[in-house]
Amino acid sequence: MKIISGVYPLDAGVLELEGKSVRLDSPRSAHERGVYMVPQEPHVFPHLSVLENLGVGLSYPPAELRERVRPLLQDLGFDVNLDEQGAFLSIAQQQLLEIVRGLLRNVKVLIFDEPTSALTFKEADHLFERMRRLASQGMGIVFISHRMGEVMEVSNRISVLRDGEVVLSDFTENVSPHDLVRAMLPPDAAHAVDQEDDQRPAIRSPSRETTPVLEVSGLSSEAFSDASFSLRPGEVLGLAGLVGSGRTELCEAIVGLDDHARGTVRVRGQDLAQRSPALCRRHGLVYVPEDRHAHGIFLDLPSVYTITAGVLERLGGLFLDSNKEADLGRSFVDSLNIKLSSIWQTAGTLSGGNQQKVVLAGALATDPAVVLLDEPTRGIDASARQDVYRLIRSLTAAGVGVLLISSELEEVVDLSDRVLVMHRGRIVTELAGSDLTLENVTEASFGLLEEAS
Repeated sequence: MKIISGVYPLDAGVLELEGKSVRLDSPRSAHERGVYMVPQEPHVFPHLSVLENLGVGLSYPPAELRERVRPLLQDLGFDVNLDEQGAFLSIAQQQLLEIVRGLLRNVKVLIFDEPTSALTFKEADHLFERMRRLASQGMGIVFISHRMGEVMEVSNRISVLRDGEVVLSDFTENVSPHDLVRAMLPPDAAHAVDQEDDQRPAIRSPSRETTPVLEVSGLSSEAFSDASFSLRPGEVLGLAGLVGSGRTELCEAIVGLDDHARGTVRVRGQDLAQRSPALCRRHGLVYVPEDRHAHGIFLDLPSVYTITAGVLERLGGLFLDSNKEADLGRSFVDSLNIKLSSIWQTAGTLSGGNQQKVVLAGALATDPAVVLLDEPTRGIDASARQDVYRLIRSLTAAGVGVLLISSELEEVVDLSDRVLVMHRGRIVTELAGSDLTLENVTEASFGLLEEAS
């Protein structure tokens, strides 16, 4: 799609618009020929108004632009003050702004890249209605999504790409959601599923009679509802689902980062009513966030500061004992095989894998009973990934309960004793034993399995 929209140059093949061969060597040339791509990640100028953001690249006078924009906003159900600064828009509003930018142009081909990932169901329905009207008026629309129900609902034809190749292409009426899931899986997935028990890492399975270290009951917030589950000592509980299904928001609510969450969280039998990350940490519950740069590490400070930040009260009274701090940092550098010149090396100069290990060390330094790992292997190399897997196995061997979020479904299946699957903000099924297969987790993530628990 980026080649078609002029972002990347064409290396080979032919691109035709209305039967004529064209070469689109920039987004501007694509716009001039009637091709526009609504990107997955919104691009908003924070200090410009919403109207000024919408007018970037267009030559309409402000008054005319305002008149053109209003019906589009109404069609999409996008209630926004056009004079408000872009910096104050939510992620969902930024996504809608990008969609309106595309609709403002007199285009023949409109490409939507994951346009609903940040939208509510009502906003998505408004968008689909608009897409159908545009298609009926002769516009060609490409809709990229990993939400299976949406693809089946709005498309006339479907193509599936896997590893850079089109592996399925047919009219929507000729394929089922299960056909699409199978096309997405690697060719040897069936054999891999048959051999999963032999290939799964040796993680100690906890006894079902063990008292849970974490109990979540009826937890609800804006992004998810009625989440209930338990986690036992020495267990890896996987939390699977598509991006936007509510996985991260659920973890944030568990550790007290969501002030609006309702429900009960118990750690080792104790009810944590007024939760905060500091309170949870004191009770043995720690969270390793998905975005380590934004929320997990002090990039501009020595690496040891991230490792010891959660346990400063143990490293001295009125004054910090720097020798104790250094000893603690070195112990985790050795145990986690962190590659750095010294514990005082600035964290931002480490590789991605070693930065992630530093973040993990900071969590483990608190001697937790429960660890919530949100995408712990995201953006790290194969060697660091294996180190993380070994760490998870060592945690479970020590009786720590691990809640694991990963967008790599094979990873969830391989590492977990049980897997909870979220779809559209709800836990729709629990998979364990012979039911814990890559295909079942994939289908449940797309909402294709009936609720089993």
